[in-house]
Amino acid sequence: VQLQASGGGLVQAGGSLRLSCAVSTRLFSNYALGWIRQAPGKERELVAAITWTRSGTTFYSDAVKGRFFISRDNAKNTVYLQMNGLKPEDTAVYYCNARNPPGINYWGQGTLVTVSS
Repeated sequence: VQLQASGGGLVQAGGSLRLSCAVSTRLFSNYALGWIRQAPGKERELVAAITWTRSGTTFYSDAVKGRFFISRDNAKNTVYLQMNGLKPEDTAVYYCNARNPPGINYWGQGTLVTVSS
């Protein structure tokens, strides 16, 4: 299983970006998906996740709740992270993650998001 993240870049505070992550698996709809970020000098932080169930239950960290939105398109094998109201503290490398039902995790290569003040 391979994950390819894209969509990072430089944006001013208050701006928006949409990250995408294409996942190469025939069983995409069975995977739970998430976005994890790592800022310089800090530990990795789970910012958003969406379950594999049809309901697509979502989770957001307190730091991004109400600003970031995760979604999945099972027809395109892609998970998205819509980021609005970006803040300088959102600057980080963002990684997408896919977890299969047995609990095996797969990771993308990361995409850098830089928010200028």
